[in-house]
Amino acid sequence: MNPNVHDSPLGKTAAGSAVYDPALLFPIPRAGGREALGIGNVLPFDGVDFWNAYELSWLDARGKPCVAIGELRVPCTTPNLIESKSLKLYFNSFNQHRCDSPEKFRQTLARDLSAAAGAAVGVRLQDPDTVESGMLRSLGGECIDALEISVDNYGPPNAGYLTTGETQTEEILVSHLLKSNCPVTGQPDWASVQIAYAGAKMDREGLLRYLVSFRNHDDFHEQCVERMFVDLLERCRPQWLTVQARYTRRGGIDINPWRSNRKNATADNPRQPRQ
Repeated sequence: MNPNVHDSPLGKTAAGSAVYDPALLFPIPRAGGREALGIGNVLPFDGVDFWNAYELSWLDARGKPCVAIGELRVPCTTPNLIESKSLKLYFNSFNQHRCDSPEKFRQTLARDLSAAAGAAVGVRLQDPDTVESGMLRSLGGECIDALEISVDNYGPPNAGYLTTGETQTEEILVSHLLKSNCPVTGQPDWASVQIAYAGAKMDREGLLRYLVSFRNHDDFHEQCVERMFVDLLERCRPQWLTVQARYTRRGGIDINPWRSNRKNATADNPRQPRQ
């Protein structure tokens, strides 16, 4: 865990601000978590973190409240991730702030979030009354949660469970049993995870035990998914691999990391029924 994370507002009582304040945003360098995984300057994946914000509000030029659903796209190449409670406090600082237009509000978010992340962050706003159809859907793939397995390891994550057979395949596997913990507060983070790959067929029982072994693991969402990607890549050696996790929301925000080394792979942002 990055040593300065305890300086963040996470896990502390915070009244927030009634005045717009971009200084509330608390960046956390990605480098520390990646060094622990043996990831150097050259990333073994491409990817993006989708942040969906359901409690965005500001005032228009005449003082009438406005609301929107926000989608943030934070590339995995940004030097920093943004601590989630600081993001919530930042959003709340707009509650009494006047913006001339929704586009002005969007531009302000994009500028401030990009400055905190250290590189460009994409921001899209949607009107709750006209949100695009088809946004709510289940992850594609075969769910492995019904496998009859015995489990006695709930942490730390154990990559030793990951094995493959001789059969070659291309498949998409899904589990809704992922749980990890906030590294500061210890509060649970719940998620569904999707693993798509081509190569030697993964042992599904071992994969499920591996995912369950995150249950008492303390780490941020992004670092959990990157750990999964690195472990699967090293232990199973697929021709290509995509891992994404869809975490349930806390404080009106859900965080959804997506990582892939598949050529021309495209990330999308489908909201799950649990979200």
